[in-house]
Amino acid sequence: MPIWLKAAGKWGSIIALVALIITLLKQIIAFVGFLTAAIKILIVVVFIAVFAGVGFMIFRAWNENQRRKNNG
Repeated sequence: MPIWLKAAGKWGSIIALVALIITLLKQIIAFVGFLTAAIKILIVVVFIAVFAGVGFMIFRAWNENQRRKNNG
């Protein structure tokens, strides 16, 4: 086997490994970006739920006060 063919095979496999590592890192970065976006959306949804819950509790308290005033 000629020397240039051995060198090309050796360097070709190293370049292929580097390309695979770069592709893996790109996918990991994209996955972390997706997780970050999902967490942000979850935080917004939880905030809206808490805000709506507090509003509902205030409405119930106000409604109960109105009922007491009318009955009492």
